[in-house]
Amino acid sequence: MSPDHQLQVPFRRLVPGAGMPERAHTGDAGYDLRSVERVDLAAGARALVRTGISVAIPEGYAGLVLPRSGLAVRHGISLVNTPGLIDSGYRGEIQVPLINHDREGTFLIEEGTRIAQLVLVRVAAAAFAEVEFLESATDGRGEGGFGSSGP
Repeated sequence: MSPDHQLQVPFRRLVPGAGMPERAHTGDAGYDLRSVERVDLAAGARALVRTGISVAIPEGYAGLVLPRSGLAVRHGISLVNTPGLIDSGYRGEIQVPLINHDREGTFLIEEGTRIAQLVLVRVAAAAFAEVEFLESATDGRGEGGFGSSGP
């Protein structure tokens, strides 16, 4: 996508030197979010980690804060609430609630560590209408959920 057609998302550095959201590769869906502080995340512990930035997500969009797969696979670090949701009206600092699932080791988050990724998605405005019965789904799923399609 050319720069003329990219979604413009203003951001503000709340901490000098805070990293702007950046994609590692052209075409990546996620924009890396970096820590602006050092955090020792003990085994089993949680921490709300600062990014030092705020964003103005345009109306009609939302930001999803997602874990970085490498942190999860190599170190057992993930988000406490996945995904985190940033509404277009929010202007506060993006903070990332991380958890260390490791049973023994402390994970050191250095200043500048990529701790999560931000994905921007369109959101639909919906008008919910209460009905007495719902039409059957065309795929036959019905009320099956939580593993109903098999192991």
